[in-house]
Amino acid sequence: MLFEKSLVRLARMFGTQVSFNNEAIYRSASILRRVAASRHLEKTLQDLCMRSIEEEMFEKERKALSSKWFPLTVNLSALPKENMTGESDIAGFYRNRSIFITGATGFMGKVLVEKLLRCCPGIKNVYILMRPKRGNDVRTRLEELINTTIFDNLRKAHPEVFTKLIPISGDMLLPGLGISKSDVRILAENVSVVFHSAATVRFDEPLQQAVEMNLKGTKKLIDLCKQMSKIDALVHVSTAYCNCDKSEVHESFYAPPCDPNKLMEMIDFLDEDVILAITKRMVGKRPNTYTYTKALAEHLLMHESGQLPVAIVRPTIVTAAEKEPLPGWIDNINGPTGLIVGCGKGLIRSVYCQRQMIADIIPVDYPINLMLSVAWYTATHRPNNTIIYNSTSGSLNPLKWGVLESILKNEMLKYPMKGVVWPPGGSFKSSMLRHKIDVALFHYGPAYVVDTFAKIFGGKPRFVRIHDRATKAMACLQHFTVNQWTFHSVNTVSLLDKMSAEDKKIFYFDTRNIIWDNYLKTYYQGTKKYLLKEEVDCKESKHHLNRLYAMQYTGQVAAALLIWRLLATKSTVAHNAWESSVSAVMRYIGQLIFKAR
Repeated sequence: MLFEKSLVRLARMFGTQVSFNNEAIYRSASILRRVAASRHLEKTLQDLCMRSIEEEMFEKERKALSSKWFPLTVNLSALPKENMTGESDIAGFYRNRSIFITGATGFMGKVLVEKLLRCCPGIKNVYILMRPKRGNDVRTRLEELINTTIFDNLRKAHPEVFTKLIPISGDMLLPGLGISKSDVRILAENVSVVFHSAATVRFDEPLQQAVEMNLKGTKKLIDLCKQMSKIDALVHVSTAYCNCDKSEVHESFYAPPCDPNKLMEMIDFLDEDVILAITKRMVGKRPNTYTYTKALAEHLLMHESGQLPVAIVRPTIVTAAEKEPLPGWIDNINGPTGLIVGCGKGLIRSVYCQRQMIADIIPVDYPINLMLSVAWYTATHRPNNTIIYNSTSGSLNPLKWGVLESILKNEMLKYPMKGVVWPPGGSFKSSMLRHKIDVALFHYGPAYVVDTFAKIFGGKPRFVRIHDRATKAMACLQHFTVNQWTFHSVNTVSLLDKMSAEDKKIFYFDTRNIIWDNYLKTYYQGTKKYLLKEEVDCKESKHHLNRLYAMQYTGQVAAALLIWRLLATKSTVAHNAWESSVSAVMRYIGQLIFKAR
């Protein structure tokens, strides 16, 4: 028989055994595809089949068995667990598939789009939800997206892949996501994988806006996905901190703080002033509306997704890329990045933080690779329940805030930023009282002095306003620098065991492999290069920093002398010490002049 001979030959290639059973329908094609598991092996099977056709005995066997089909039982235990061809199973999964992404213009969304285009060349189309902005239609916005730094390498090597990007005009805040009926039909007929990363990530977002985007937007997306006839995976990006009211967080659903549907109804008829007044009580132990609405969105997915194949990825504090698409790439000042910029410029001198606690940060390429792997696993294995994956580093490869402070401070001195107003210094404070004193003395004190002189000489005061914004940003991050959580990552680690060696290299997300010393240096340098658009090793910046140090030391010496001189007018001992010191200095200067002659 054709398939029998082909399979026997294939088994011999792997040194395994094949047995046949005469009891059910012979489903050769699908089973052979499973055995092949890659494009290369499928081609090998085709070649083997062609050879079998040429054999003289084949026609006799086919006629003899024309009235009878045989099922196939394959002993796969002896086959290698990993892909022997070196090709990626995950990349192969995305071949000829169409993907729909929300939040593609955000930080994580850009990395996701780039990774799909670069590492999954066989992908058919990538539909991205975009809203017209500042008078630009979605086509113009797509061009702007493609022209960002993150796509530079792809533009040079494979410019043709960008034809696969198809913008879908819409808005998460509009009914039906603002997508036209024709576009809904296109998505419903073609899309098989959905990545939902659109969200408002502002920690201080008013509750009404957070509900509209993070909660109602998710509900609308669920309704859209239910219309997709080919959908195999819906991957929702949540946050590990959605349950930060608990010190230990497992990869499971927790009871929601309230009924999300009732909250959405309440938001629709209450005035903004009333919503603002009750926000703090509604949020409860959670630090902000972001974590609150993200927790409710998970509950919504669990109860309203129906038969949709849903999976949830929960990253912690997402920071600059470690390796891909560019080492150190970052495009926003959220989270620790804002601290890096503020401290590097010399504006922030004190941060309320517990040095001994874990800084659970994670480079953006790790959750992105996890998302792509999760979609593959969800679609190919069809688990009965929604699986949650914590994308964290704290439990697997902990980094302390104190270590982060030390490494970044050294980098700030080694590669100073442009326009530094005060030499990088200051420190993390474990005492709130001491932190507030330092903020008053070293943040607002100099800011008011500089702004006062600016007003006197006709300039524009700006430093007090800058420190107001910095203080507000630090207050939003403060909850995460003085508290610590234990995030369990059992499902995430287990997923690694189901991936081939090649996929582990291409779609890496094992945070145990991060070398924090190297990464934090990359993080700082990437912030300078990609966010601030500065040369990493800039001589002008170093000279400027040296001048600031000289001015600082001169000012400190002058202040000390002034205090000493004032004391000398009140104390005989201080007066005598002053005169003796001045005489010694004058004699030393005289000796230098005499030697010079």
